[in-house]
Amino acid sequence: MRILCVFFIFSLAACQSQLLEKSVMTPDPHSYANSENVVVKHLSWTAAVDFEKQRITSKATWTIERKDERAAEIMLDAKSLRINRVTLDDDQATEFSLGADDPIRGQALRVQLTPKARRINIYYETNPGSEALQWLSPRQTAGKKHPFLFTQSQAILARSWIPCQDSPGIRFTYDATVSVPAGLTALMSASNPQQKNDSGLYSFEMKEPIPSYLLALTVGDISFKPLSERCGVYAEPVTLEAAAWEFADLEKMIRSAEELYGEYRWDRYDVIVLPPSFPFGGMENPRLTFVTPTLLAGDRSLISVIAHELAHSWSGNLVTNKTWNDFWLNEGFTVYFEMRIMEKLYGTDYAEMLASLNLHDLKKDMADIEAGAHPEDTRLKLDLSGRNPDEAATDVAYNKGYFFLRSIEEKYGREKFDAFLRDYFKQNAFSVMDTESFIGLLNSYYKNEFNVTIEDSLTTKWIYAEGLPAGFLPPQSDRFSKVEEAVRLWQHDDDVKSLAEKWSTQEWLHFLHSLPDSLSSSEMKQLDNLGNFTATGNAEIFDAWAVIAVRNNYEPAFASIREFLIHTGRRKFLTPIYTEMIKTEQGKAFARSVYEDARPNYHFVATSTMDKLLSFDPATP
Repeated sequence: MRILCVFFIFSLAACQSQLLEKSVMTPDPHSYANSENVVVKHLSWTAAVDFEKQRITSKATWTIERKDERAAEIMLDAKSLRINRVTLDDDQATEFSLGADDPIRGQALRVQLTPKARRINIYYETNPGSEALQWLSPRQTAGKKHPFLFTQSQAILARSWIPCQDSPGIRFTYDATVSVPAGLTALMSASNPQQKNDSGLYSFEMKEPIPSYLLALTVGDISFKPLSERCGVYAEPVTLEAAAWEFADLEKMIRSAEELYGEYRWDRYDVIVLPPSFPFGGMENPRLTFVTPTLLAGDRSLISVIAHELAHSWSGNLVTNKTWNDFWLNEGFTVYFEMRIMEKLYGTDYAEMLASLNLHDLKKDMADIEAGAHPEDTRLKLDLSGRNPDEAATDVAYNKGYFFLRSIEEKYGREKFDAFLRDYFKQNAFSVMDTESFIGLLNSYYKNEFNVTIEDSLTTKWIYAEGLPAGFLPPQSDRFSKVEEAVRLWQHDDDVKSLAEKWSTQEWLHFLHSLPDSLSSSEMKQLDNLGNFTATGNAEIFDAWAVIAVRNNYEPAFASIREFLIHTGRRKFLTPIYTEMIKTEQGKAFARSVYEDARPNYHFVATSTMDKLLSFDPATP
């Protein structure tokens, strides 16, 4: 038996090695990198941050590995960078050139190599329009006293602040030294200080190899509060206590995640609450998750986003999609992991409410995709050649991916799927994966471990077919069933108000999603009295209500909608409200008026979507 077991382990390892070798050879359509010949392995970065000029002046030294000793050049990705000079090793002069500027991929930076070169030094500057960098004036922050800077590198924006081989399939370690104005703190996706220093000089180290989209920097008036020995929260001082209270269960989440799928491999797990212009709910930068202040609902009802970003420490950060065509491998696994964490901490019924809301969002997003230019994007496996990889960031990758993995668990058993996931994360740690390699690993694992044959039709209909498979069984929530009864009664039964007072955010969202599309002015007022939606401080609830208010021309909510859109940069919230606005001529005028005021507060990730949605040309007054 022992001999057979050892034979199986070696056979599985050989199979994985062959699959992953094949995966690594797959070209990335969004990078110029010639990584098959020369690949970066370590970055030493020195930088000075200048808020007045909105510029970072830097030197990036890359240690390289030559897979082909005859390679005469290395190719990196750059976008809107001013490259002053490039040298080799100990500042030996060399030639370099920048290729034609592609609107999506930027430019290829070609550096000529000597036969023995092992390091390249790039002296360069960013420009104020760098797509990754968000420069905020004091008035755009919570504290209103100091400027603020943060980066957002996913999907291919790292190249706009550091010249790099900007592909998720290429991993490297890094160290950095960053100079910032006195009185400010710098943090990165690496080892971080917990106190401000007087010099304004900060040093960082990331010992675990990461892809470029996980490079992150933030600078501002930032304080820290520990939540346990290995986790804590950073925020502007005026926000810190509220953030620490909201995320008090963070250590419990980490322990729950480890009990499910193995050791946390990144030493510390800290969270920073950024100013409102941050375009996402969260970004899983290793050791320092970036989150939006819209999570600070005051009742800990929106912390599933934290569970999601924590889960990325395994799915995405540890095992990474090879290219953005396989983005679902990052996000589908992470939503599944997130749901398991939430179930473990708060119970099955709570997790099923979250899953039901996921399905609602997925169906709505799929309907929009099917009506658009790329209906094939309702597949999990995508072909994004010639397109911005940010177009993959839909509910399909997140929630169709989740329901696919959930279907494997339901069909073959949770115990088997948990064993597979634990070994998947352990055996493929700090490596990359594509869809075809994953299917091969899944099939071989189930066959060898459990003598179970995964049906080809299961993976085919979920991964390569459009839409949701026929016969898909949606999640069931008893609490949502009671909400649906309340929807039928809310106009006629005073008891509904007393019942609703005990509802969670998720129940309120389901209530709003279940209302008819058309409502009278009196019905809208009655609803507002029931839920106090126009005045709510819960961003998730307000966003759902704002769409209903715009659709039904409920003017008492318009001033609050304007304020929300101006002071909230999270793209998830912006898109549905602006989309609803532009359905009427009156709404278009309102949207244009609001957007002109709001746009300076948004990150490029948000403006690139909203400009297109609203047909807005920032160059035209």
